[in-house]
Amino acid sequence: MESKKIFIILFVISILAFIFSLSINVFHPPSLEKPINKAISSIYPETAPKDRIKESQIHVYEDKVVIDIKNPKWAKFADTGSMKPYFDQGSNAIQIQPSFPEDIQIGDIISYEHQGNIIIHRVIEIGKDDKGIYYQVKGDNNLSKDPLKVRFSQVRRILVGIIY
Repeated sequence: MESKKIFIILFVISILAFIFSLSINVFHPPSLEKPINKAISSIYPETAPKDRIKESQIHVYEDKVVIDIKNPKWAKFADTGSMKPYFDQGSNAIQIQPSFPEDIQIGDIISYEHQGNIIIHRVIEIGKDDKGIYYQVKGDNNLSKDPLKVRFSQVRRILVGIIY
C-alpha cells in the first residue's frame, strides 16, 4: 500500500512538471528570458561561456553558412569522455587564439598543452599568484578539476563553436 502511495505522488508530480514545462513554451514572455538566463548563470557560471560571435558575423545562405572570425582553427576531439555530453569524438569545433590572458573568461572551453598533450576543458576559476594569471579547468564530465594551474603560455585556443 505504501509503494502505491509513493507511485501516485510521483505520478502527480510528473504530470505537474509536464504541465509546467508546456506552459513555459506557450506563455514564454521574452521579457523573462534575460532575467531567467542571468539567474541560471549565477548558479552555474562555469556553464555559460562568453558570447564571442555576434549575430552580425553569421551569414546563412541557402547553400552555405559563413561565420566571420579572424584566424579560425578547426578542431576534432579524442575519445576521452571528459566533456560528454557537450562534445566527444566525432564532434567538430571552431576555435580562436586568444591574444591576452584577459581574453579568457570563466565558462570558456580552452585547449591547452600539458606534457606534449592537448587537453580541452572548461575554465572554472581564474586566479593570480606570484607567477601571474592562471586558470583552473575541469572536464564537464569529470568529478574533479584538473590538478594543475594552467598558464596563458600553455593555452592554444578558445572554443567558439561546436559542429555536430
